Amino acid sequence: MNNIPSVDLADFLSDDPSRKQKFVNEIGKAYEEIGFVALKNHFLSDTLVDNLYKEVKAFFALPVDTKEKYEIEGLGGQRGYTSFGKEHAKGKKEGDLKEFWHFGQEPDADANLIEEYPPNVIVNELKDFNVTGMEAYRMLEKTGIYVLRALALYIGIDEHYFDHWASNGNSILRPIHYPPITEEPKGAVRAGAHGDINLITLLMGASTGGLQVQRKDGAWIDAIPKEDELVINVGDMLERHTNNKLRSTIHKVINPPKEQWGKPRYSIPFFMHPRSDMKLNCLEECITEDNPKQYDDITAGEFLHQRLVEIGLIKK
Repeated sequence: MNNIPSVDLADFLSDDPSRKQKFVNEIGKAYEEIGFVALKNHFLSDTLVDNLYKEVKAFFALPVDTKEKYEIEGLGGQRGYTSFGKEHAKGKKEGDLKEFWHFGQEPDADANLIEEYPPNVIVNELKDFNVTGMEAYRMLEKTGIYVLRALALYIGIDEHYFDHWASNGNSILRPIHYPPITEEPKGAVRAGAHGDINLITLLMGASTGGLQVQRKDGAWIDAIPKEDELVINVGDMLERHTNNKLRSTIHKVINPPKEQWGKPRYSIPFFMHPRSDMKLNCLEECITEDNPKQYDDITAGEFLHQRLVEIGLIKK
C-alpha cells in the first residue's frame, strides 16, 4: 500500500443495502490496516471550502500583534489563536513550525452537558471569519457522525451508538498556517510525528502535500487525496475504545524540499471529540481471547487533559 484507500460516503448514504455494507467493510478494513482513508462526497461544498480558505488566509496575514490579542491565557489553546512554535509533538522539545486558530463547539440549548465549553473568540477585523468557520464546523461534524455510524456497524454495535456522544461534543476546528521556512530548522518540522487525541480527525488541505502516514512495517507513505476528498483518520480515543481493533496511526507533516521553502502551507483539521463524560472503556465486542483488554478505564475528559499536558498546551 503506497497511498491511503479512497472511500465514497455516497455508498453509505445510498438506499441500496449492499452499497452501504460495501462502505462499512471498506472503511473498517482500512482503519484496521492503515488508520487513514480519503473520503469523497462529504457535506462541504466547493463554495464553502473556498470561502473558508479565503478567511483563514486573511486572518493569518494580519499583523502579529493583532493576532496575538486573540491568544487567550488560561484556555490551554482550546479557543482562539496559538502563536508560532507553541505546540510540539508528544515526547519532542522542538516546537512545530506552525501557528493556528481554534473554533470550538457551540452546543444546542438542550444539550445537557456536564461541562461548559469556553465561548469562541470573535475576530473583529474579519466580519465573515467566525460565521464561515462555524458553517464548516457543522458540515464536518455532520460528515464525522456518518463515518462513526459506519464504524459502529463494523464493530458490531448499534449504528447510532456514537450519535449522542459526538453531537455537542468537545470538537475543535483548527485552521493551521505553516509559514515559509526562512532558515535551516534545528530539528523542527511542520508537525512532528504524532497520533491524534480524539475519536476521528477530518482533514482539509492534505492535497497540498507534506502529510505522511506510517505503515505497520514502519515505512512512511505520502497521504495524497484528490482535491475534493477529505483525509479522515482514527484518533487515540477510538483506538482505545475499540481495544486496538481500529488503528490510530502515527503521522507527520514534513518540511518541503528546500526549493519550496518560500511557500506557505495551510491545512484545516477537524478534531472530533466526544462529550467529556463519555467512557472510553474497551468495548466488549472488541475484547477477545486473542486480544484481551489493553487499557484501563478512563473518560474522554480525563484522557484529553492528560494529552494536552503532554503536548505542552496545558502546564502541569
